[in-house]
Amino acid sequence: MARTLRPVLRPARRRASRPASLVALAVTAALVAGCGDDQPAAAPSSSAVSSASTSSVDASPASSSPAARACGAAELRELTLRQKLAQMLVVGVTGAQDARSIVEQEQIGGIFIGSWSDLSMLSDGSVKAIASESRTPLMVTVDQEGGRVSRLSSLGIDLPSARQMVAQGMTAAQVRELAESTGRKLAKLGITVDIAPVVDVSDEDDDEVIGDRSFSNDPAVVTEYAQAFSRGLQDAGVMPVFKHFPGHGHGSGDSHLGVVRTPPLSQLRQSDLVPYQTLLRDPGNAGVMMGHLIVPGLTGAETPASISPAAIGMLRNGKKYDGPRFRGVIFSDDLSGMKAISARYPIDQAVLKSIRAGIDVALWLSTDQVPQVLDTLVDAVKSGKLTEKRVDRSVVRVLRAKGALTC
Repeated sequence: MARTLRPVLRPARRRASRPASLVALAVTAALVAGCGDDQPAAAPSSSAVSSASTSSVDASPASSSPAARACGAAELRELTLRQKLAQMLVVGVTGAQDARSIVEQEQIGGIFIGSWSDLSMLSDGSVKAIASESRTPLMVTVDQEGGRVSRLSSLGIDLPSARQMVAQGMTAAQVRELAESTGRKLAKLGITVDIAPVVDVSDEDDDEVIGDRSFSNDPAVVTEYAQAFSRGLQDAGVMPVFKHFPGHGHGSGDSHLGVVRTPPLSQLRQSDLVPYQTLLRDPGNAGVMMGHLIVPGLTGAETPASISPAAIGMLRNGKKYDGPRFRGVIFSDDLSGMKAISARYPIDQAVLKSIRAGIDVALWLSTDQVPQVLDTLVDAVKSGKLTEKRVDRSVVRVLRAKGALTC
């Protein structure tokens, strides 16, 4: 059970000396998910946000206006438009100086630790210090899946691939224990989000794009083990991210290399989407990552799911695949290093398209174009291409996931 946290928006400051324990507060995020894109922010209450009407009037004079009652309204008022948009960005960093610079300059929502990153920023405590100095809790993310996607093996953090866990006869309970142990090691380094587990249903050979990253070609097995892995990470206070919605496991190729088409939506409903029907009923603080996948019958012939309002809307409302509503944070897959997107759009346009389609957190691999991206997003709001209300809904979801809001 996550600790109850008060809203956290720290006064702006540079390189202030603050205890690293604040990072732990950000990690222990409240297990209350965000509100849907088709609803206004709900009023704070002692229960989870419901789908009931928010038009009822609170008898208290202090809460007489919708703005006063809206979850996160006070926190949003403390942020400029640019700062709110920055909360919707997670970018890859090369090392501590790169991370510190972009967090100080643009107050971005998070950083991504990749295969190119200098991992001494984790082992020497730099990441914890940078996070403690951030005005809002900082997402520190990595994709530590296990197997061939083990970014932190040089720091002694490793685990088998998803397929190996099943092949070795590990039970779901054992996978949960392993994920919790891994999560505790991640949290000790200052990492708050693990972009795992892979929920793709796949029978590919081990070395193909999904391959041994998938637990199984059986949706029931994927559901059981992905749920165990997710819960183990959350037991350790680390936010998991299910990927790659709506399903990469039977795609036509590798979205790192180019366009990928999946089987039709009617077929995905029978296999690739089945795990999400269960996993998203009670996801806790888990997020979901959208894949760069063209889905016949859903996205249109040339529109990847990561920039498709139809695909992201299906994840939010669950209607087209008989799934539950999802109120948590939706991440894009990498928008700069995967040719399914980068071959068609410059990064600022890719980010704008993803956010306009409903993405809460746009992710890419370097910091150099963050100012340009934010300029483009600010201009989009000012020109009416993107509404500030839409931005606010995502920022509230992001702040909830970080533990800065509990309403």
